[in-house]
Amino acid sequence: MSKWKKTGSAFFLSVLEGISFAQQRFPKPEFETGYVQPSPETPAPRALFLEYLDVGVLFLVLLLASWLIYRKRSRRGILWLSVFSLAYFGFYREGCICAVGSVQNVALSLFRPEYAISLTALAFFLIPLVFTLFHGRTFCAAACPLGAIQDLLVAKPVALAPWVRKPLGLIPHLYLGLAVLFAATGTEFIICRYDPFVGFFRLDARFVMVILGIGFLVLGLFVARPYCRFLCPYGVLLSWMSRFSKRSLSITPAECIDCKLCAKSCPFDAIEKPTNRQAADVKESNAKRFLVYGLLLPVFVAGGCFLGGRAHVFLSKAHPDVRLAELLISQPEVRNDPDNIDVQAFLASGKTMETLIAGALVVRQEFYYGSLILGAFMGLVAGLMLLNQLAFREHTDYEPNKADCFSCGRCMDYCPVGKEVGKTREVGKNPGGWKNPGGLGKPGRCGKPPGFDEYLI
Repeated sequence: MSKWKKTGSAFFLSVLEGISFAQQRFPKPEFETGYVQPSPETPAPRALFLEYLDVGVLFLVLLLASWLIYRKRSRRGILWLSVFSLAYFGFYREGCICAVGSVQNVALSLFRPEYAISLTALAFFLIPLVFTLFHGRTFCAAACPLGAIQDLLVAKPVALAPWVRKPLGLIPHLYLGLAVLFAATGTEFIICRYDPFVGFFRLDARFVMVILGIGFLVLGLFVARPYCRFLCPYGVLLSWMSRFSKRSLSITPAECIDCKLCAKSCPFDAIEKPTNRQAADVKESNAKRFLVYGLLLPVFVAGGCFLGGRAHVFLSKAHPDVRLAELLISQPEVRNDPDNIDVQAFLASGKTMETLIAGALVVRQEFYYGSLILGAFMGLVAGLMLLNQLAFREHTDYEPNKADCFSCGRCMDYCPVGKEVGKTREVGKNPGGWKNPGGLGKPGRCGKPPGFDEYLI
């Protein structure tokens, strides 16, 4: 037998072995009492080589997204790649495994030595972060099914005022902190539990989650990607990495002509205007306020730490042991309730109330220290956000904000620089190379850029 035949036979046998492991080894038990086995809330485990296939697909999608952004500068390519990710990671893989939820796996493995994180979950957590560090938020552009399902439904986006947008930016940091706290204490994976779109991917969700998901999608018609911008906890980590990324999306391939089309086409308010004409007295005033806020930063941290410590009792009630202990102490008559499954399971386990209370106190102590850290973290984030509003970054062109840009490519598609312009031009009509944001044959919502008729590419 030749070398290639041996290799092919070995691969075929490994595939058959993986399929056999992916199937259920034993049939479901049959109950004579009429009991119906409930459907699992999460997809069944896959064969190991299929999990590695998911990692490979993620890596290839991110690689292709980087190529489409930096080499081809193709918005259309990014759009179709995001559709593929929605179909594969969303509907085919049913939203599991997900880089967004992998934050909890990592937190649980760091604080619970009895839990060993899988290589697949670790890869889904690290690979997008590494790509973001080198190429910006390509994961958000083309690989995330949660972002893709929202991006496809952006219809008439409205610009949010900074005084609305900036405070809402605190919510993802709080969600990230709560997700880490709940996972580290073994309470719950709240990111997965309250994912607004996973019910659509699995075609099976509670009514409340269906309403929540529909609400996000309807809101996304006017406020582009609301979950990504104002709730996604993994987006916080991607934003941090993107600030230090080696490369970032460039709107124009040549010199900017200040047509403002990019700023008006971006539905995420991620384009920064030129600052080269900012008055010197404004910069001096900002410098003084920056110094004052910097001195107040420890006060923000201490205040957040105090508030977090005060909230630990309330937060700890989310843990099942704490909740059960408080229920049995405050309502001892619930022991006789046969419909309370949690209480009956505890009584059948043979554990004593002393053991339950001791375990609940340990959990509450963990929540106390975790809530202190969470509060200090939120105080630090709030203080740094204030400082960031006063930081002066001088640039002469329209540029995407590295932290907020999703690398969707809309601004590249709308930028007229580098596109061929028709030889004949008529007043009131678009040049041949300018894609009208509002549709063909009528003025776009972005308006006609000033001085564009005189510009020759």
